[in-house]
Amino acid sequence: MNKTTFIDQVRIKGFRSLADVELSGIPKAAVLIGANGSGKSNFIRFFEMLSWMLGPRRLGEFVAMQGGADDQLFGGSKRSPEMSATVTMRTTAIDPVTEQTSLVQYDYRISLAHAQPDRLIFAEEVFRRHAEVNWQYLGSGHTEAKIVEEIPPYTPLANYHFTTRFIVSLLRSCSVYQFHDTSDASNFKKRWDVEDNNQLLSHGGNLAAVLHRLEREDIKRFELICKHIGRILPSFDRFVIEESYGKVLLRWKARGMDKTFGAHLTSDGSLRFFALVTLLNLPPEMLPDVLLLDEPELGLHPAAIALIGGMIKALSGERQVIVATQSPLLVDAFDLDEIFVLDIEDGRTEFRKLAQDDYRVWLDENYTSGELWQKNLLGGRP
Repeated sequence: MNKTTFIDQVRIKGFRSLADVELSGIPKAAVLIGANGSGKSNFIRFFEMLSWMLGPRRLGEFVAMQGGADDQLFGGSKRSPEMSATVTMRTTAIDPVTEQTSLVQYDYRISLAHAQPDRLIFAEEVFRRHAEVNWQYLGSGHTEAKIVEEIPPYTPLANYHFTTRFIVSLLRSCSVYQFHDTSDASNFKKRWDVEDNNQLLSHGGNLAAVLHRLEREDIKRFELICKHIGRILPSFDRFVIEESYGKVLLRWKARGMDKTFGAHLTSDGSLRFFALVTLLNLPPEMLPDVLLLDEPELGLHPAAIALIGGMIKALSGERQVIVATQSPLLVDAFDLDEIFVLDIEDGRTEFRKLAQDDYRVWLDENYTSGELWQKNLLGGRP
């Protein structure tokens, strides 16, 4: 069975510019477009917060790293003393009696209240499986998510242990990828532990370790990645990743030359392109269920943007991908039904999901999604 796991619906109130937004029927490929400051990155950061909150780094560290609790609340804590969110997730499951495959729904709801000294505490934390089942209450007043804690078998929640494991696993694995840091101190340019290769990290620092694993375990995929890169960078031949004392360093070979080049001799756009092509062509076991990409087009050639758009679209058949973008070329790869338009009104982000049929006249004239956006027919422009 081809397992399908995805976020189907989310309601967010009081998080940064997301004063009160609700997205339903989120597709496997979801594209967020809008002007600068419209709230695209805030939506991405919300899922990053959930991932931290349910992982080893925890909520308190996320809040501290992001400037404190007051900065996370819409208009500050005086205007919005708390934030809340409900996330609906679905996954395929086989009924043990009928042996029929169906989509099972899980819900997770939290309310986080501002408390002194500038921190967030849980005013509510509940979860459930199926819409008709009563919510399971995990208490209030705690500073870190209780759903991650082990539930003893003698409690009334024992039957829901699988539910908690699923919710935590999915939301914890939501990975935000933003390969923007290509400075001299970036992780791309450091030696990396060769064994740190299960998944590509959000900053891409273990790219060499991931490529080293693919070259040893999945040479066809490794060569496909090199081929894709060569389509955009004609001088590129292949990656040359050699282990030394348990560490690897990103290097590549140019066509017609014996010399290899390190990340410090590679353009910023090329480094980002290396990471994106690798990420979007990883085998399923090396990918999270939900990927979030924040402006992946940054620093890329138009031809590279078009290629990346096609790869995202293809990957959405296996994984859910949520993309925030400013690029009409990237938008061209997607149907209008997969696009959410963001506008900002009085500091509040407003979401609007497009419908393909509303633009049928234009589409019949062979206008692309990106062209309709550029013509300001979709909104989401300054």
